Amino acid sequence: MLRSPMDIDRQSPPTPGISIVDCRSDAELIALWLQGKSLCTQQAYRSDIAAFEAFLDNKTLAQVKVDDLAAFTSALQQQGYAVSSLRRRLYAVKSLLSFATKVGYLSLNPSHFVTLPKKRSNLSDRILSETEVLNLIALEPKPRNRIMLRFLYETGCRVGEMCQLKWRNLKPRHQGAQVDLWGKGGKMRSVLISPKLWMDLQTLRTTANAPVFATKSGRHFALSNVVRIVKAAAKRAGNGDNVSPHWLRHAHASHSLDRGAPLHLVQATLGHSSIATTERYLHARPDESSSQYLP
Repeated sequence: MLRSPMDIDRQSPPTPGISIVDCRSDAELIALWLQGKSLCTQQAYRSDIAAFEAFLDNKTLAQVKVDDLAAFTSALQQQGYAVSSLRRRLYAVKSLLSFATKVGYLSLNPSHFVTLPKKRSNLSDRILSETEVLNLIALEPKPRNRIMLRFLYETGCRVGEMCQLKWRNLKPRHQGAQVDLWGKGGKMRSVLISPKLWMDLQTLRTTANAPVFATKSGRHFALSNVVRIVKAAAKRAGNGDNVSPHWLRHAHASHSLDRGAPLHLVQATLGHSSIATTERYLHARPDESSSQYLP
């Protein structure tokens, strides 16, 4: 987890053009750091940084040392965090401290001496079969929730992207429609919607500025509510207790590639910045391997 200070390059100077005049506290710096990130990322990072601040017990970011980061990592490990969750929490802390150093809020970045634990790939364990996904959707008793599950699967969108959608983000296209999704870094991409899903969505339609998927009070769904809906649907279909909305995104990628969708098209639909990310799905469920050539 820790690297020798001898292996670290000289600290970078503050990033030109970024001013920290108005950052009078850690809270103001955190707010500046979160600007431009997606709603889902902001919520996750706020939770991660809040856990770090609670661990520091009233220490400010300026008082953070390498030993604090090592102790925080050890505490997370002792609490039984999975490698993926541990990586995310440490990545959030490293990102914040790096940003603070770049804008001149901190003179040194103690997180330079911390490396993330290696991520174990278990993507294949999180890909449901076509039959499993269709059963998960079909067995959902509430029409609105069933449409929501179908939307997550058909568009391959992130749950945060779906939760922030308004009706003005959907436009009729041919017999179906297209939806404009805002992903990481505020990047927009357009994804086609089938005629069947578009027709089902019309049963929920209200005003242009209203959420596409709204609560009884007319507000946007919270991410936690969607997670509960997906988990309940998966349990009902016999898929276990670990299924999350992101599993439907994995299923979209894997199933579309299985059916011959070009890799670059899947990349564009999912909003992956690198095609290498999309290629993971080919490796997770290969159609062939050299083992088939052995006697």
